[in-house]
Order: sequence, then structure tokens, then C-alpha cells
Amino acid sequence: MACRGNTLAFGEFGLQALEPAWLTSRQIEAGRRTISRYARRGGKLWIRAFPDRAITVRPAETRMGSGKGAPDYWVAIIKPGRVLYEIRGVAGGVSRKAMSMAGYKMPMKTKVIWK
Repeated sequence: MACRGNTLAFGEFGLQALEPAWLTSRQIEAGRRTISRYARRGGKLWIRAFPDRAITVRPAETRMGSGKGAPDYWVAIIKPGRVLYEIRGVAGGVSRKAMSMAGYKMPMKTKVIWK
């Protein structure tokens, strides 16, 4: 379970992870786009997950040795309980629906939380 980042700190509604997973930068961006489009650019959105771990991949059919592969993509390591997104300044029903739609883009189970 996450010891830090598991409560709402900025917004009124949030999206909380229920399972451990690696969240790629593309998945974070897909969730951000979904929330901002559904909320019609109203209110303020906070992204609480930052992809700071580089995942390296070696080219296909390469011989062993010759060092480590090049960075291919970036991930944020998510523990259960971590708040991924927060939103404020949007109506309650719209906020809940926007967060649940962003939850469909995530690779783990999520739930919508509010103050």
C-alpha cells in the first residue's frame, strides 16, 4: 500500500489506484486528455503520478554483451492507494464521470474518491 500520495491534497475529486502497476507516460497522457475533454476545460486538474523510471529495450536479434539498451519508454511505479489525478472547480456529476472515464484508460483497477 502507498504510504504517501494516498489522500486528496489539491482537488475535490480524485482517481485512486487499487492495484499495483506500471503506468506509462502514454497512459498518463490518455487519462489527462479524457478528463480535460469531458470536463470541457473547466476547473483545475492535477496529475499526481510522474514517470521517472526509464525502461530500456535492446534491439531485436542483437548479440549478447555491448552494454545496456537505449531507453524505450518511461513509467511511474504505482502502489495501491495512490491518487493519480485530482480535479476541482467542476460540477460533482461531471467530475465523477470524467474520473471514471479516465479509469478505463488505466492498466489497473481504480476508484473515484471525493472530499
